[in-house]
Amino acid sequence: MADFDAQPDRPAPPDLTSAQLEADDVDLHAGLSGVASIVSGGRSVVDVLHGVADFAVQAIPGVDGAGVTMIDSSAGTPRIGAWAVTAEWVREIDTIQYQQLGEGPCVTCMQSQRPAVSGSLGSDDRWPRFGGHVARMGVHSALSMPLAVEAELIGAINAYAYTRDAFAAHAVRLASQFAGPAAVSVYNARLLSDARDLAAQLRRAIASRTVIDQAIGIIRACMGLTAD
Repeated sequence: MADFDAQPDRPAPPDLTSAQLEADDVDLHAGLSGVASIVSGGRSVVDVLHGVADFAVQAIPGVDGAGVTMIDSSAGTPRIGAWAVTAEWVREIDTIQYQQLGEGPCVTCMQSQRPAVSGSLGSDDRWPRFGGHVARMGVHSALSMPLAVEAELIGAINAYAYTRDAFAAHAVRLASQFAGPAAVSVYNARLLSDARDLAAQLRRAIASRTVIDQAIGIIRACMGLTAD
């Protein structure tokens, strides 16, 4: 069984048929192929996150909407950075989680670096304010999966479903298989974005240096001063 933080006292879902298991494996491999095809060279970080979120819906069984969040560590203290979603109601849920309440399955999974699962958000005592709000939107199940590369947490996948108990151990296992390649895609997109930002800073610095050198030359010519 997959290792994850499950909601206490939820009933075990019925066993899946062999046909369902086979169909889920096909969808997982399709999602993995899609993530592998993402080339971040000409795409922004948000575009890559959108692509990963779309393929997460395909790869993880039971998902009605998903989002992918990236951690921003540029200021020294990790915080929520860019994120992308497959539907506006997912954006509303994650906005509540990140910006309004500071609680929810994604917050928990990034703190513990373990998957967090809820089968009935409205009765989940771990996030009473978040769970009640989201349940009133008609969303009852959540699965948050941390994204890490070589033990470095870089973000998370958030999957949501309208039905209760949508994500059991089987879904977590497939989500875990999807999370590895997804994390690499997000990590590479972040590296490329950082490299582009650094290149832009260097170009600005070189331009500024040229202007400074010109000003020094003018002052030396007019006033007979040394470079110092």
